[in-house]
Amino acid sequence: MQKLYIIIGLMAVLVGLVFLNYQNTDYTTNPKEATGEEKIIALSTFTIIADMVSVVGGDRVDSVSLTKPGVEIHGYEPTPGDLIRASKAAVLFENGMNLELWTAKLRTSLPDVPVVRVSDGVEVVYIADGSYKGKPNPHAWMSPRQGLTYVENIRKALTEISPEDAAYFQTNADTYTKEIMTLDQSLKTALTVLPEEHRYLVTCEGAFAYLTNDYRLKEIYLWAINDESGGSPQHVAKVIDLVKANKIPAVFCESTVNSGIQEEVSLASGAKLGGVLYVDSLSGPEGPASTYLTQLSHTVETIISGLTQ
Repeated sequence: MQKLYIIIGLMAVLVGLVFLNYQNTDYTTNPKEATGEEKIIALSTFTIIADMVSVVGGDRVDSVSLTKPGVEIHGYEPTPGDLIRASKAAVLFENGMNLELWTAKLRTSLPDVPVVRVSDGVEVVYIADGSYKGKPNPHAWMSPRQGLTYVENIRKALTEISPEDAAYFQTNADTYTKEIMTLDQSLKTALTVLPEEHRYLVTCEGAFAYLTNDYRLKEIYLWAINDESGGSPQHVAKVIDLVKANKIPAVFCESTVNSGIQEEVSLASGAKLGGVLYVDSLSGPEGPASTYLTQLSHTVETIISGLTQ
């Protein structure tokens, strides 16, 4: 019977993937040639925001990401090419909450390009320990419910730039909101297959606090925020002890970081590596997490598979 519940849960996620899948965006160039009216060039700091902008903006907007799929965004350094692209933009969308401190360089060089912080208004989760204790966890998009705030902030910004397209942006945002809410329910249902003793999510970066809060999982991580320091030997040892003590069957790492330390945790604790999770970046167009919605679906599917098989 347990296997049946697992299969039902996974099928719910897969159905969500099929139903909610979008046409992928090329994040290295503008996605479409302007036809007729000149489009709004909207620049985003990373691929997830760029995808959300592309959905709300539709064919009235060229949504471009500064960073390519797979790039680590915390410590990214803007290039001269980024400055050129930013100079042509009508708006720059960023996450905020100390995620992309490097945008300060762009602001200094391009004071006339407005910057929109898409996380404004989210229910902030604060980092509980380590050198970043007390600072906001910036990964609010990992909660579909908080993602709705992103959508609304994007809609408002695009409407301010192009008031004549207000109804169009509103329609796109309304449809997108319904799809995100549907996905939220699908993920919640799928995760009910996890028994209480297996509701631990062990990751490299502590980027899942919003997701674990939404779906009643317990979060354990090697480091709070991706930086050059990684996890300290003491903290890694603590994680190994927790994995052993709670008999956690699988640990995970994210697509943008080196999984070497988590592999050590796996070997020392006996837990398997449960798979790659997508957080700070989408996959490429042919990958399993090429849109915001499929990123969330793939992440939950990977967690369920790792903790139940």
